[in-house]
Amino acid sequence: MTGFGVHSEVGRLRKVLVHRPDLALRRLTPSNRGELLFDDVLWVERAQQEHDQFVAELRARDIEVFLLHDLLTEALASPEAREWVIGHTVSPYTVGPAMVDAVREALAGMDPKTLATHLTGGVTRAELMRFADDDRLAARSLAVATTVGSSFILPPLPNHLFTRDTSCWIYEGVSLNPMYWPSRQLETVNLGTVYRFHPMFRQEKINFWFPDAGRDEHDEFDTQSFGRSSIEGGDVMPVGNRTVLIGISERTTPQMVEILAQRLFARGGAERIIAVQLERKRQFMHLDVVFTFMDRDTVTVYPKVIDGTTAYSIRPGDKAGTLDVTAEDSFLGAVAHAIGLSHEKDLRVITTGGDEAQQEREQWDCANNVVALSPGVVVAYSKNVYSNRRYREAGIEVVEIDGFEIGKGRGGGHCMTCPLLRDA
Repeated sequence: MTGFGVHSEVGRLRKVLVHRPDLALRRLTPSNRGELLFDDVLWVERAQQEHDQFVAELRARDIEVFLLHDLLTEALASPEAREWVIGHTVSPYTVGPAMVDAVREALAGMDPKTLATHLTGGVTRAELMRFADDDRLAARSLAVATTVGSSFILPPLPNHLFTRDTSCWIYEGVSLNPMYWPSRQLETVNLGTVYRFHPMFRQEKINFWFPDAGRDEHDEFDTQSFGRSSIEGGDVMPVGNRTVLIGISERTTPQMVEILAQRLFARGGAERIIAVQLERKRQFMHLDVVFTFMDRDTVTVYPKVIDGTTAYSIRPGDKAGTLDVTAEDSFLGAVAHAIGLSHEKDLRVITTGGDEAQQEREQWDCANNVVALSPGVVVAYSKNVYSNRRYREAGIEVVEIDGFEIGKGRGGGHCMTCPLLRDA
């Protein structure tokens, strides 16, 4: 097996990318939390403790854990990487035409660690004035003249905490995902910097399913077009047998599912996509908040959403570049078939725990958003008492972590992990 690749949802997890809460979450306030997609502000020190506990559980099981800030810092030691990330982050559309040169110069003058901190944590007007070598910015830039010191010239990216979404490994390659909400779009630039320039990845000659590495980067991957066709990793699950589950959700569009399907089929990355249509609601923002794998033949589902969903199988069409789309009788039946089970009833389905009210509460608190460390071993938040009890009764080993603060962004262990290497 090569150094990177994800071949299932439950095979032994060997390498994973996470992001420890940092400056971006310190900049989350009651007035900006909605725009930044959080339901509340976080006690950051407590969130760091909870995340450290999570990472310690992963490492205790010999999983190699990589921190995004560390990888980004190491990648930025390359002058080429610095030029690339600054060029993609700072444009007339992000900072205004009058400020492009000043912001680029300010970022270029930072050491790699400081630059990584501000690429993830944002740059305020006050910081720009301190870093920039130009005391006439307010007279030259409307964006500077009309803002106060605490206003953001580059926004913080607190959702970096949920590394699952920004990029996702599908078998032997990775997709750098065009994100739906503007507040998350620059995350992809940071991940692109890591995958393109960090020595650990660069020597691997990575397969990029998206964007197409053979094209001019800006032609295919322009942040100004995000939101028209978008996909996020919480909707994407390679389940084995060259099959990928993809949720059509609040944040993943059918257009982008088709694009990714064409790329995977053309290059032998997959043979079948099972697309399931979800309600476009925040509480069901991704497939993995209502459905995840726990064992080879076992899934957890939030029945209120999964029951009655419409699913489609997508396979290569009879001509190159075309697709064959077939409606499925049942999403869970299609999943069972994809993983090699004879009948839908052979798929063990464990629903969210408790009565109807408790199920709704625990789904909101990410009870169904578990991440498998190996077959039958998952990480879950301790507060989901009813669901965790149900999982254990079904023979699943549940590793509990606290999620009182880190869960406020509506993501659990599955959301907080981007697997880099996972067994079939």
